[in-house]
Amino acid sequence: MRRRSWGCGLSNYRNRKLLDLAHQLPCQCCGRGEASEPAHSNFHQHGKGMSIKAHDVFFAALCHDCHRELDQGKSMTFDKRFDMWQRAHDKTLLEIFRRGLVRVL
Repeated sequence: MRRRSWGCGLSNYRNRKLLDLAHQLPCQCCGRGEASEPAHSNFHQHGKGMSIKAHDVFFAALCHDCHRELDQGKSMTFDKRFDMWQRAHDKTLLEIFRRGLVRVL
């Protein structure tokens, strides 16, 4: 667990092991069974800033195509983009716990 300082005493939570869990899940948007990648939130309420990724707990397991559409696609409004990411994030968390990939001690 690494914390990176971005000035003003602020830091975003970093955890590579947590992000690596995405590679064990199918895409939580389209359902494609290939290895997914962690798609960080692009929204300020999750710690996103200019050139700063959101906290590592705010990710969704997405295939490369869905991740690209979320980050660079032009077909969705801001609200649709947020809804897509939020649904996939919620499903990602549920699937991580269902599979026993994270345990609460």
